[in-house]
Order: sequence, then structure tokens, then C-alpha cells
Amino acid sequence: MTTVSGSMKSMVNSSKGLLDRSIYTDEAIYAQELEQIFGRMWLFVGHESQVKKPNDFVANYMGEDPILVTRDAKGKLHTFLNMCRHRGNRICRADAGNAPSFMCTYHGWTFATDGKLVGVPGYKEAYFEELDRSQWGLVEARTDSYKGLIFATWDQKAPSLLDYLGDATWYMDLVVDRRDGGAELITGAHRWPFPCNWKFGAENFGGDNHHVPISHGSVGAANINRRTTTGQMSTDATRFNVHTGNGHCIIGGYTGSDLNVQMLASTQDAKPYFEANIPELRERLGSQRAKQVSMGIATIFPNFTWFGFSGCMIRNWHPKGPGKTELWTYCIVDAKAPPEVREAIRRRLTLCFSPSGTFEQDDGNNFFQSTKSGNYHEGRKYPMNIQMGMNRETKSELIPGTLSPNVSENNARFFYDRWSEVMDAPSWDGIHIDPKTR
Repeated sequence: MTTVSGSMKSMVNSSKGLLDRSIYTDEAIYAQELEQIFGRMWLFVGHESQVKKPNDFVANYMGEDPILVTRDAKGKLHTFLNMCRHRGNRICRADAGNAPSFMCTYHGWTFATDGKLVGVPGYKEAYFEELDRSQWGLVEARTDSYKGLIFATWDQKAPSLLDYLGDATWYMDLVVDRRDGGAELITGAHRWPFPCNWKFGAENFGGDNHHVPISHGSVGAANINRRTTTGQMSTDATRFNVHTGNGHCIIGGYTGSDLNVQMLASTQDAKPYFEANIPELRERLGSQRAKQVSMGIATIFPNFTWFGFSGCMIRNWHPKGPGKTELWTYCIVDAKAPPEVREAIRRRLTLCFSPSGTFEQDDGNNFFQSTKSGNYHEGRKYPMNIQMGMNRETKSELIPGTLSPNVSENNARFFYDRWSEVMDAPSWDGIHIDPKTR
């Protein structure tokens, strides 16, 4: 493993709100991220609606490693490295499908959807039945799911998924558990490259409210999204950022009425559906969440995001190098939503957040230029400033987590604190886990 001399804490000075720009561009730091972060954290790898039936599978990535999520013939979920144990060829080139086995197209080694090696050409004639096939099954990650969201980790000593998610689940339920039957994905992933470091997108969606009226001012001017006001930074007290521990950062708000008012405002075709299901929502999640707390925007550390405005989406910020990210975005809806509601949400999401989305172009340019500054000969000598809103954290007895003002960079500091902690820790024994309280 390539290692970096010195502590990451020296590069992330949260007490002063300063970041060393090289954390976005240094090759050695990136190599350490693949080992320390993407090799140990719980990572989002798919949704159970993608693998409903026995022998269903869907492809994804964990860090830069290609993986397959399968539901085996007995119905159990698995996550495997998409790599033949013989010469390393991928065993599956398809994005998704249903198959009882995967045959490597190089030499024909064949693996079942439970990972077992079930076929080896020449087993008798060339291996003389001396190959122990039980030792050469697919490399498997620990797999678990939370209300349909599938996560996996390569680290067998990682805490349970529920402990890892902690209090973030209290907010996550507003997206995945609003109705009986939960949620499901209604499209495949939109995928496209961003010329930026993966951390910019992940951190931005976990707490950067203040860029919206500036970066997305043209959207507000065109009245494409009624939440965006050109050039005006909102310090609305009903909005807040919240850190639930373990690096998970959420942009939320008190709606002052029933849940989803922001979403209803921008997805008018779906408004009657949401209004009709408010009683069920209140019964499932309680009056506090159903009546006061918005669906929000969030990043589950390190690279899983959900977005509850302008259409419901979830996304992965897949690292592809210090200066390159491949973004995968999905549309998620209530499983019981009728076709016209699904289409309204999908259409809204495509308009705002897709390769040609009105918001996405603005963000991509910002992330690219900010990443690039870490390579400037002079510019990289000067730290990045994340000082907004320092020492303004509060607690609430009504909702979990550490709250910050709507306009602040507290969540960015929380995110990078977690990043540096995980990067410095030799094992999970050195990583703090905030317990679930709700």
C-alpha cells in the first residue's frame, strides 16, 4: 500500500477551518483512500428492487473495484468482486440481468450466484482433480441492507451496518420508508464522468446550501426551480444542517406543514398523490418527522447521496483517480406510486440532475475548478477556507444529531474530520462510532 508521511489531521485543521488543497490531487493520498476508506467503509452498492428474483444480479463499484450484487438461487444477497479467480478477467460484462451462473470468457471457469466455483474446464484431464474448487470461489464482501438500500464492506471487522448508519436512518426513512412496501428504483443509473475529486460532490451534497443562489442563479432566473432565488443567500431559520455522527451529513429543514412541501412545490404533477398519503406517512414515521422535517439532501460517508427535492434521487460518487469521478444517479420512488407520479418525478429529476441537467452543469464546473486548484504551483501553497458558521452548533431534543445554521460549513468540517480520522486509523479499533439514539 502507498502511504503518506505524516498525519491527515495536519492537512485537515477543523479548529481553524482550513484544508490543504493537496488532499484532492495527491496520488499517494488517493491510493491511501482506496485502502483506508473504500476498502473499509460500508458502501452503497444497489437496491433490492434491482435484484428482486433468485439469480438476479446488478453491477456496481466499490472504490475502483468492479463488483456484482446477486440474489442467489435461495434468495440470499451477496456482493462479489467481479473478477475470475483464475487470471482476473471479469466474469460478467452485463450491467444487470438474471443468470444462474457466470462463465469467464477467458478460460471458462464458471461461478454460481452464491459465489461457488462450479465449473472448471479440464478439471480431470489438466488439473487431475487436484484443484480444490472450494478455495477458489468469488471474493465476497460483507453485505447487508437497510430498508431496500444494499451496502457492502470489504472489512470483516467493520461495525454492523445499522451501527455505521447510526442516527442517519432517522432521516433516511423519509426517503425509503414513507409507505408500506418501501421504495424502489424506476430507472437504471445515469452515468457520466466529472473531472473532479470525489470528495467535492460528496461534501457539497452534505451541507453546502450557500452555493445554490450563486451557482444556480440562472435556474432561479428562468424559474425552473421555485426554490432557487437568483443571487440571494437564504438564512431561513427553518432550514438547518445536521451531522448525525460517523461522517454522515444532512441538509434538512422544518417544513412547518406536512412533509414534502418543497418537493410538491417543484413537482406539481405529483402533488395530489403526496397529499393523499400524508395520513399513512404520519402513522409510519410519527408526527415529528411527517409534519415538520423535510426529506432533505444528505451524504452518507463516504460517497452515497440522497436528494429529496426536485425529484427523488440517490447517487454514488465513484472515485476514478484524484481528479476524476464517475457519477451514478438513480431515480427512487415509493413502490406504490402510480405510473403518472413516477413519470413526473423522473422527468423532474432528469431536468435538474442528469448529464444535461440544469443544476449538474453548474456543479460540475465548480468541482472541476476547485479540484484543479490543488495542482496550481502557487495556489496549492494556500489552504482552502471552510470557516463559515464556526462554533454555531446546537442540539435539539426533537430531532437527532448536531445542528448548524442553514448557511454554514460545519458539515464540511464534520465530513473532513471523519475523512482524516479514517485515513489515520490503522484499523476499526481506532475509529469512533457514534451510537444510534433514535
